[in-house]
Amino acid sequence: MSEQQLITILSDGEFHSGEALGLALGISRSAVWKQIKKVEALGVSLESVKGRGYCLPGGLNLLSEEAILSAMSVQARALLHRLDVEEVIASTNEQAMAQAQTASGLSYVCTAEQQTGGKGRRGRPWFSPYARNLYFSVTRQFAGGAAALEGLSLAVGVVVSDVLACYGLDEVKLKWPNDILCEQKKLAGILLEMTGDAAGPCQVVVGIGLNVSMSAIDSSSIDQPWVDVEAILKQRIDRNSLLAALLDAVLPLLAAYEQQGLAHYRQRFIERDAYIGKPVYVKLGDRVVLGDCAGIDGSGALLLDTDTGRVTFNGGEVSLRGVHAAGV
Repeated sequence: MSEQQLITILSDGEFHSGEALGLALGISRSAVWKQIKKVEALGVSLESVKGRGYCLPGGLNLLSEEAILSAMSVQARALLHRLDVEEVIASTNEQAMAQAQTASGLSYVCTAEQQTGGKGRRGRPWFSPYARNLYFSVTRQFAGGAAALEGLSLAVGVVVSDVLACYGLDEVKLKWPNDILCEQKKLAGILLEMTGDAAGPCQVVVGIGLNVSMSAIDSSSIDQPWVDVEAILKQRIDRNSLLAALLDAVLPLLAAYEQQGLAHYRQRFIERDAYIGKPVYVKLGDRVVLGDCAGIDGSGALLLDTDTGRVTFNGGEVSLRGVHAAGV
């Protein structure tokens, strides 16, 4: 018996006695207690009341392969090789990369309730509380190498923000090169990884982390302002339906990107650019450049208007910050 079976029972938010849990799981009361401790070790807060048993306050909306697939469009499912829903893994990107070559022109998708080694841009750890957010990775094979991928993270940000806007997040903005903001706080992040021939056939993994419901979670380890979907909308969100909607947007984008390129998404990115026309600073190593954000060029590079003229920045170790927000 795994702790996931116990979480599934407790996910309804109701109280369950130790005796009832033992009968449902076919184990002893002492074994139930051990499993309770394993669940708590995942960061899941349980309530225990003498005479009533154990409860997971508010319940949990657990991910379900069947629920996700049934909510996806026929068109998106036709682009899908396989969907894996994991409980706890090191990284959805790592698992997707290992499966990237098996998809035969279709996309493989991996999602998980929790990551123990999830990473954001520049190797930063991605905070991954159990069953609170969305962490998923999508693969796609590209024939044209790295050149065909120019601006892909920006295009992914556009379609993800479109989905969120449809959910009612009217103020969702994009921060170059791979962050999604709302109320000037981080809502989601995108991480692209590539393997194969940089000038020929290659496999790309698009990793997406979206804060859905973590307002009640200890997030003291996060070193920047953040917000989640439910806090903005002030209502519960079905993570399965939201993930299906995101896959409905991301899978067709990846399938058509070599033909469409960033040109198909550039203006939409600029319209949602969090810093367009605003004073910002760009940090590249020890170099700091001040200027006004002028959007992006046709390849997805950041444009900055400075006192000495327009400067272009590509990805890599470049860090973009608003001047006033940073206190510069």
